[in-house]
Amino acid sequence: MAPLPGEPRGRRAASAQVWTGRGLTPRRQLSAVALAAVGLPLLTLAAANRATTPTTESALLVYLLLIVVVCVIGGLLPGLLAAVAAFLLANWFLTPPVNTFSVTSTSDLADLVVFLLVAAIVSVMVEAGARNRARAAHHRLEARIVRRLGEAELRGVTPEQILDQVRDVYGMRTVTLLGPDGRRPAVTVGPPPGDDAILSVEVGGTPRLLGYGPTPFAEDRLLLRALAEAAARVWDRQELAAEAARVEQLEQTDRVRSALLTAVSHDLRTPIASIKTAASGLHHDAIALTEADRRELLEAIEEGADRLAALVDDLLAMSRIQAGAVPLTLEPVSLEEVLARATPGVEEGRVEVAVPEDLPLVRADAVLLERVVANIVENALRFEPPGVPVHVDAAVAYGQPDVVELRVVDRGPGVPSGRHDEMFVPFQRLGDTSPQGVGLGLAIARGLAEAMGGSVTPSGTPGGGLTMTVRLPVTS
Repeated sequence: MAPLPGEPRGRRAASAQVWTGRGLTPRRQLSAVALAAVGLPLLTLAAANRATTPTTESALLVYLLLIVVVCVIGGLLPGLLAAVAAFLLANWFLTPPVNTFSVTSTSDLADLVVFLLVAAIVSVMVEAGARNRARAAHHRLEARIVRRLGEAELRGVTPEQILDQVRDVYGMRTVTLLGPDGRRPAVTVGPPPGDDAILSVEVGGTPRLLGYGPTPFAEDRLLLRALAEAAARVWDRQELAAEAARVEQLEQTDRVRSALLTAVSHDLRTPIASIKTAASGLHHDAIALTEADRRELLEAIEEGADRLAALVDDLLAMSRIQAGAVPLTLEPVSLEEVLARATPGVEEGRVEVAVPEDLPLVRADAVLLERVVANIVENALRFEPPGVPVHVDAAVAYGQPDVVELRVVDRGPGVPSGRHDEMFVPFQRLGDTSPQGVGLGLAIARGLAEAMGGSVTPSGTPGGGLTMTVRLPVTS
């Protein structure tokens, strides 16, 4: 998991790489001890060979310089060890009488004691200065992380990224974000924790962040709280967005269900009435029917039964989809094949299709897409002037290579732009005087298209008429 955008990985990536609230790494301290172990004997050997009677003043100054370097690298403890070692080396090898720890001269003893005190004071001051610089660098790093965190929230940072930042900065094995109840884990970064949490940070009086690893210092609490609050905000916002998406999906589902149920409940009347009328005519003995009359009545019954079967199939299919028994089958679909199956009963020459061979496949449910296309084409044919074919074409959307647009263009009277939305309201036919249909075709088409992640948008045809554009995502 990546850290926050633009933020270095861990506190050791900042200027406080070495000096932190937890002290120096063992490696740095060992390096400082090694430097003292090698440098002090070499300096002593060089000072002892300078003259027949070695002097300590210049050697002690060089020792002091080396002790400062050792303290900067390894901290206070290696610096004090180096100071004591230098004191003993100077006493044994450089202070008369040599090769003994006894000192005969009062001035030489004073030099050695003053050197030891100065070396200790210098070590403490170097340590204190380094820690102050590290503390300032740490505060700057905290401020930078908080600022980056605010910017990252606007760019859609995830709770996992924030927890990964906490884990990296504070050396945790595992970091867990609890839900609003403070008990249920919502997000966990790292291996499953095997012991009790070392770190617990509250947000709004409820524990929200748990850490497993080293115990942080009190000075780290400010940044930890800011990170915990940010992670909780992001997670809560994601949950709200997911809930809103679920509500939106339910609303789309309800729109499709309502459209189909309304279509069934109203479209049932016409075929039932025709079936009943034809059946009554056949059953009525007082009416003398010719063979042609009987055939016409039987055809009316068959046509009505077919319309009823289609409506019942739609209702059963949508009921299964809503129940999850037959989920939407979103798969790669060829628009050319869908158009061929969607208009089989249309009189030849009334529909003109132009679909390029290299058109990418769309992600849709083939059966529902056929119903969408059939409804839109049927609506266009109802208003198209005689002798003028309905034009159907498809192409990749301009500037959007991941979307395909299917256009159904008619040259009918068109619809004013201010009334476009009314076309998708059930039972709105906007001037159509045809006795067939009750104005549900476009409502069903839009509902099914939206259920598949697409859309149906009306627009005016240049020169007069209406263009219905179906937008569908391309198969990834």
